[in-house]
Parts: sequence; C-alpha cells; structure tokens
Amino acid sequence: MTTLVRVVKDTYLDSVVQLSGTRAMRAVEGVDWATAAMATPANLGTLADEGFSGDDLAGAGPGDLVLAVRAASDDAAEAAQEAGRDAMFSARADETGPAAAESPARTLSDALARLPGGNVAVISVPGEHAALETHKALSAGLHVLLFSDNVPIATEVELKTRAEALGLLVMGPGAGTAMLGRTCLGFANVVAPLAERTGAVAVVAAAGTGAQEAAVLLDRAGVGVTHVVGLGGRDLGADVGGTMGRAAVRALAADPATEAILLVSKPPDARVAASVTAQAGDTPLVAALIGLDEPGQEGSDSATTLETGVLATLDRLGRPRPDVTAGLRAQVEDAISEVGADRTLVRGLFSGGTLCYESLVVLGRVLGPVYSNTPVDKTLRLPAPDSAHVCLDLGEEEYTRGRPHPMIDPEARLEHLREQGRDPEVAVIVLDVVLGYGAHPDPAGELAPVCAEILAAGGPRVVVYVLGTEQDPQGFERQRRAFRDAGCVVTETAARASLAAAAIARREPALAEAVL
Repeated sequence: MTTLVRVVKDTYLDSVVQLSGTRAMRAVEGVDWATAAMATPANLGTLADEGFSGDDLAGAGPGDLVLAVRAASDDAAEAAQEAGRDAMFSARADETGPAAAESPARTLSDALARLPGGNVAVISVPGEHAALETHKALSAGLHVLLFSDNVPIATEVELKTRAEALGLLVMGPGAGTAMLGRTCLGFANVVAPLAERTGAVAVVAAAGTGAQEAAVLLDRAGVGVTHVVGLGGRDLGADVGGTMGRAAVRALAADPATEAILLVSKPPDARVAASVTAQAGDTPLVAALIGLDEPGQEGSDSATTLETGVLATLDRLGRPRPDVTAGLRAQVEDAISEVGADRTLVRGLFSGGTLCYESLVVLGRVLGPVYSNTPVDKTLRLPAPDSAHVCLDLGEEEYTRGRPHPMIDPEARLEHLREQGRDPEVAVIVLDVVLGYGAHPDPAGELAPVCAEILAAGGPRVVVYVLGTEQDPQGFERQRRAFRDAGCVVTETAARASLAAAAIARREPALAEAVL
C-alpha cells in the first residue's frame, strides 16, 4: 500500500462537497481508503489512526482542505486525488457567463452584495466558528439554517434568544433539512406544487429525517406541504426551551395558506411542548412525539409515531387515510416461509437518526429490549449481549469519522449489511433508504444487489423502507422496484418496516398490520 496526502491551504468547502470528493476518490479502482476533509483536530486524529504521517500534515489547520488516499499503487493514489479534485471543483470551473468571472464570495457581506434580495443564510462551518457567522447573518437581517454540529447549548440559547428578539429564525444547530416555500435546503425531498394537492400543511420538526418522513407521507397522500422548518434536535428540550419552535409555529399559524401544522419531535420537555403547541391558536396542530408513553398528555392531537402523526393530520383536514398495509401481509408471509427456523433476531441498519429512534420504539414495544448506539433507554446502549436485537444509527459520529454519511455513500452500510447477512441468528435486517437532494444518486443500485446476494444464499430476510417522492431525482418507484426485484419486503412507511421485521422474527404475520 502507498499513501498520498495533499493539503490545499486556505480552502474551505462545505461538508457535502467534501463528501462528494471522498466518494469520488473511493470509487477509483485500487483505493483502499480515502477522504477529503478539513484539517480540524478531529479529522487529523482520524488520519493519524488511518496511518497517515504527521509530517505530511504539518502546519495544516481547520481552514485547510486535506485529500488523503491509501491505495495499492502510486498511480491509483494519483488517480484518486484527481477524481476528488474534479468532483469538488469541476462545477466551479465549468461555470459560464458573468458568474464565472467572479471568484467565490468569501464573506457574508460579499455574498449579500451579489444577492441583495437574499433572506436566508445556510451556515456549515466547524462548530467553534458557528456562533460568529450566525451573529453576522442575524445582524444582516437573515434567517439562518445552521447545519453545523458541536455547538454548545449555551451558544444555541444565546443565538435563538437574539433571533427571537429580531423576529428571525435560527434553524439548528444540526439542522440538516428545511423547505421554505419551494426551496429545499440541506437534505430535502421534492414535494408536488400546492396547486396539484388538496390541503396545505406546514411541518415543524426537531428531527431531520422525521421532518422528511412527515413531508413525503403527506405528499404521497395527496396533501400539499407549504414549508418544512427544521429546529435542531435540542430546541424542544428544557435547556433551549422551544424558542424557535414557538416562533415557527406562531409564524406559520399566522400564514393564511396554512391549514394545519404537524410538529415532529422525539419526546420533548412537557412544559416546552405545551408552550409551543399553544402558539397555533385556532390552526389545527398535530404533535408527532416519537416514543411518547402517553399519547394524549400533550393534547388530544398527539401521536407517538410519524405514521400516526401524518394520519391524524389527514383526519383533521378531512382527507382519506391511505392504506399503509396494502399487500404487506402477503410479503411478510412469503418472508416467514423462507427464513430459517433458528433465525430469531432483528438488526436495523439506519442512515436516518430519527428513523432509527422510531424503530427502537416500535420494535421495543413488540420484541422487548432492543440495543443501539442511540437507545431510548440508556441501559440498552451498546455493546449488546449475545442474541440481542440491535438497531444502529450509522449516521452517528462514531460511524462517520473519516468517511461519508450513509445517506450520501452506502459503503459503510454495505459492510454492515454483509456482516449481518452472514450471522446465522439474524432473521431480518431493516434498512431505510432516504432519497432527495443531497442523498446518493442511486442508493438502490448499491444496496439492492447485496440484498439479493444475502437472500439467494438463504440468509436473513431484508425489509426496506424508501423515504422519498416521485419528484425526487432518484425516482421513488424506480428505487422501490429495485428492492422488490431483489426479493426484499418493501413497506409504505418507516414504522411499518419495523412492524414487518417484528412480524417476521416472531412468525406472526398479523403483527405487520397492527394498529400503532
């Protein structure tokens, strides 16, 4: 093996662009490992763990871009570096027209001068720099989508308190998705125009893939989605106090286009949730509070899964409920007939953190203890004992250090998928597949062949939920068809995937149709 490191000084790229470079480098034949990343202390530590020399990285700092490759030959390493540079910089080089004559804006004021009508800033910088850039945006009168992680809670409170005083939104930290009007930000799904739908629902969410699931289920039910406002996962907790949750619900309730609001969160602080839902006034509001023990404690329109939250919203609009179990029992019965008698365990391999959390809730109610790296009950944190049910959020930091997020690159999930496929105790594997902007262009093309191999070898059954709409660039039905053709069980909602898995593991087909 040979290693090759290049440091591009004073060049900051968004994490999504970095990941595109990483994916391009790893796709080159002969490459064993590669990454494109900023030279933060954490990333430098990852590079050291992977065997890259500190001498090659001497003097590199958080504002420098690093391209590192470990490959079978010098030629493969050079080819990978070239592929990474092309992926990250070619779009800029290919620009034509007046914009091509300008260098990229390097400051917020420069960007505003070029786009004077802009009213939202998307901020994705290392956490230690996020507060300063957010304050600059607020001072310029901009709403903020704060993609950055590792922002202290005290800083989040400070930013959101200031934003509230200015009549602005700070969505985040860690806000990975939003749709404001018809504009998608971060990881987001494309919903149909309101003119093609009946009803108009605004989604407010302290959960990224939870917001996406809510929006796509509404869209697939024929209901319009006006906005998706991501709050960041801590907004409805006691420490932050729901500052942006209240502001978002209040603003959306005042919008004449809003016929209902769907609030999505993991279990919030009870007082905070009450203060947020109270802002809706006369506008119908449904709260999908995933894993809440008592569905009615935050009001009569509370639900405990994303599926039931969407169905309750349809009820409030007077819209018919879709059949979320259509054809599912037959799929489950077929899977049960083919799974080995000694196989009893469920393994979930998730790219969406909220979808993993919901699966833990649903599976836990049916199967008992389910272990995870992000458990509902902290006593169920990994490592798990032998013969335990396990769900992994592969988007968590311990699985993404030095490698792309599984929504962008399925490589890490493929390793886990093959490993679980070889386990003689595993009865069923659950996969979520998230489509939309920012996601891999063809996840089924990567995952479905491996699923087919596992099934053909008599391994565990595979249950797949595809989160997306037909308007998404990957094509919703095309992705689902690829998994069905591979022999997978394909469900209509994320929660149904977990129930189908439980039904297969327990050999009880009726469980797949259970009322949540």
